[in-house]
Amino acid sequence: MSMGMGVEHDPSTEGALRVRRRPHRTRAAVLVLHGGRARSRSAARPWQLAALRMHPFLRSLAAVSGHDDVLLARVRYRSRGWNGGAAEPLRDTRRALEELHGLVGDVPVVLLGHSMGGRAALRAADADGVRGVVALAPWCPPGEPVAQLRGRDVLLLHGDRDRVTDPAESVAYVSRARAAGARAGMLLMADGDHAMLRHHARWHRTATAAVAHLIAPKAAPSEQFDRAFAAGPPVRAGRRPRRTSRLP
Repeated sequence: MSMGMGVEHDPSTEGALRVRRRPHRTRAAVLVLHGGRARSRSAARPWQLAALRMHPFLRSLAAVSGHDDVLLARVRYRSRGWNGGAAEPLRDTRRALEELHGLVGDVPVVLLGHSMGGRAALRAADADGVRGVVALAPWCPPGEPVAQLRGRDVLLLHGDRDRVTDPAESVAYVSRARAAGARAGMLLMADGDHAMLRHHARWHRTATAAVAHLIAPKAAPSEQFDRAFAAGPPVRAGRRPRRTSRLP
């Protein structure tokens, strides 16, 4: 029997993994990572806005995958901030992935992260079992490592009106990820903001389709994502025309 979306199962009281739905037989898993702050030692709580912002994505994923065989979970951060070299959300993400492996064994995993959570998801892409990453308005500062993406599928979605994280930095990140051996692409969300409130349904629909595509490309084919992964300018999701930086 599958767990309902309103109930979370904690493998341990101190664990980093929070399971929203666990099917009787797990074929694949999606791990959701919310955003945070550059620096903060205050505790991360599930009722904070950054965490609540990802609830519609979990609901959208649940609606599409139904109750078949895809486990849905989120990462529990101990603190709200990245905090420089400590990279605390990355450590929490790696702990969650270890706990997930202990729970369901070797299954393909897709990471879906927003902002700081996108940065953590991209950094953790080299973990065993991770098939790909969908990063929403990710924080990709210059010099961010990309070697860990080799052999992984990576799709970035970034709003062209984002004033918190820079879509141009995402373009540069995808270019470097491709050079490092990743299958990387980017969708530029027309009129999209950092909070993903403008055209929110488009964000939810596109992110959910991207996750399904990375889990099973043959079962969920997408010409749009195939074009995003191909060398060329970022593919635009929406109609608002705008000149964009080009990828090699």
